[in-house]
Amino acid sequence: MARFAATTSDEGAGLRVSLAGDCDLAVRDELVTTLLAAVGRSTSVVVDLADVDFLDSSGIHGLVAAYRAAAERGGRVTLENPSGSVAAVLEVTGVADLLGGATRNGRDGGE
Repeated sequence: MARFAATTSDEGAGLRVSLAGDCDLAVRDELVTTLLAAVGRSTSVVVDLADVDFLDSSGIHGLVAAYRAAAERGGRVTLENPSGSVAAVLEVTGVADLLGGATRNGRDGGE
């Protein structure tokens, strides 16, 4: 099983949360806490999924929770760099559309 890691960094106008490993039930609380903390600090949060190997409904829950919290504050959460099965899960569940900008290369969507 891939270890989970989440790092948050300032990016001038917003924050970037870079996720790595598996976003599943085992790390749901940590994921939600990290994303909600970022949304609490900035109205613009980018979630980088480049190093995410697996995303299940618990990971989807965390992303949607962050989206809702940001929307309540007039903010925005966008996704970058999903690939393979992670991108497929985001597309099938509609989360890619909801979070506008779930681009494979992080450069061509959502704005």
